[in-house]
Amino acid sequence: MKAKLFHNGTIHAQGEFIADGWLLVDGGQIAGIGPGAPPASYRQSAERVDLEGAWLIPGLIDMHAHGALGCDTMDADPEALRTMARFFAQHGVTSFLAATMSAPAQETHTALRAVQATMAAGTGGATLLGAHVEGPYLDAARRGAQDARWVRAASADEYPALFDTGVIRLLTLAPEIPGGHDLIRYAQERGAMVSIGHTRADYDAMRTAVELGASQVTHLFNGMEPLHHRQPGAVGAALVLDGLTCELIADLIHLHPAVLAMAYRCKGPEGVALVTDAMAGTGMPDGDYTLGGAHVTVREGVARDADGALAGSTLTLERAVANMMQATGEPLERVLTLASRVPARCLGLPAKGEIARGRDADLVVMEETWQVRMTMVQGDIVYRT
Repeated sequence: MKAKLFHNGTIHAQGEFIADGWLLVDGGQIAGIGPGAPPASYRQSAERVDLEGAWLIPGLIDMHAHGALGCDTMDADPEALRTMARFFAQHGVTSFLAATMSAPAQETHTALRAVQATMAAGTGGATLLGAHVEGPYLDAARRGAQDARWVRAASADEYPALFDTGVIRLLTLAPEIPGGHDLIRYAQERGAMVSIGHTRADYDAMRTAVELGASQVTHLFNGMEPLHHRQPGAVGAALVLDGLTCELIADLIHLHPAVLAMAYRCKGPEGVALVTDAMAGTGMPDGDYTLGGAHVTVREGVARDADGALAGSTLTLERAVANMMQATGEPLERVLTLASRVPARCLGLPAKGEIARGRDADLVVMEETWQVRMTMVQGDIVYRT
């Protein structure tokens, strides 16, 4: 693979912008970076890519995506996962977790095997890092669009087989359910991060979960008890406990802009991770779709189940960044980290999430109009307009 030299654009590197900078990609990694004209030796040996004044930003990482273009993780189909991966790459995502839904154990197992097969074969788009298992170990009263028939207690007779697939990177659970504490410990032993969601846990239960090793909160504010000034619950704990990183769905539907700003001010730039919670209707016209097998209707871009509950979103991650900038008034160089460096840290990916020498060449060329012009994954161009 011939080295590529990006030049004549603005490069977002480690929280700062390098105006009129250059960047060299060689062997799938970032081999050099700097301001001004690139060194003469690079100009002679590498294939030149003129940014034409566009931004060069780190690839975005989505830790919570169920589907897109009519496809769903629970389809248990490698081709569906590849379709999702290629679509996400068109929107600046270079890595993602495929999210499952509450289902019978065998259906979840089959979906995870499809993730395993797709990871081994590659996607031709964004890198599939593994699975985010969202359910079935949730609180039925806060299940949201999760199927009530399959929400259940955590049973050690069931979940080891799921972890044996080797693809679970993130697990959402309600810590207050029977067996919840044991599952938190077990997930960590198997190398998975634990996120708290779809829960009625009170403040003390949340604090205990953090002490046991839980480190994230799944779509903060959604799927949990509202904040109360005498009963802070999961929301209050998420906002004040430093050990928790909070997912936010910044589609301006799940959360009001003022709530996005509040969460950012409470948690700071290292405590928030933007996610899409994208479902099969993402990238598609309004109509009828499924989410984990359940019927979902999308109207004016809003996905709801038969009971009227929000059922995932049709958000793309670059729009989440734009919406978060608008809600918080923060500049791009700060908000970008919420969709790149923070999720990379959460998932233990030191080679991803930032533009720096020696990191993976997961890069996105983006216009100021938020249009993605090119996406590169570990040195390979997987999308180009």
